[in-house]
Amino acid sequence: MSTESKSDKQRILVVDDDSDVRFMLHRYLGRHGFDVEVAEDGARLRELIGEQDFDLVVLDLNMPGEDGISLARFLRDNHPVGIIMLTAAAEVVDRIVGLEVGADDYITKPFEPRELLARIKSVLRRLENAAPAAARSTPADGRVPFGGCNLDTDARRLFDEDGEEVTITSMEFDLLKAFADHPNKVLSRDQLLNLAHNRDWEPFDRSIDIRITRLRRKIEPDPAKPQIIKTVRGAGYIYVVGEG
Repeated sequence: MSTESKSDKQRILVVDDDSDVRFMLHRYLGRHGFDVEVAEDGARLRELIGEQDFDLVVLDLNMPGEDGISLARFLRDNHPVGIIMLTAAAEVVDRIVGLEVGADDYITKPFEPRELLARIKSVLRRLENAAPAAARSTPADGRVPFGGCNLDTDARRLFDEDGEEVTITSMEFDLLKAFADHPNKVLSRDQLLNLAHNRDWEPFDRSIDIRITRLRRKIEPDPAKPQIIKTVRGAGYIYVVGEG
């Protein structure tokens, strides 16, 4: 039955008001083994994603009606999908805002389909790796490894490799807990503000960078070359689990 063959394929939703882009990506991605649906606007996206499950959404930034920024925020708040935004080359600010609200990647128009395909595969791999990493990162005893340290999520305390407590502030715990709950996923400053329940910070307030710098001094073997909480330029930070 066709539903069985579809269930074996990763599902992609392409949202773009340009019918040529929809047609091209439907054919191209379909030829590369994906199950592809298309939508011409936000209303159709909301309809489809309310009825079906998707692994990733390719989302145009500028569309009539509800724009890509609003739709990316809706997706991130309600659906566990990857998001790649399609933007015009000049839309630098909007591109950054898109990443801040939770898009996983972006590509500028006009684009080479092979590059988009590579980005899609990269985001899907990252999402697949995050699921087992999440299970590994929160063991039954509530301790999460951060390099040589362990975060006790029940007691809200951090311990070094010798079992000695490392002093952390409540804010630092909230940030570590946010990373622990989202391993191998890029978190923008705005997402970190939400997850750490500190909306009184401003999204572009560099105090969050200062706090992460301080955390790195406590958990990284070499804070100058962080390997546990890495910076993703232009997007945010990522807690790396399972490398090496």
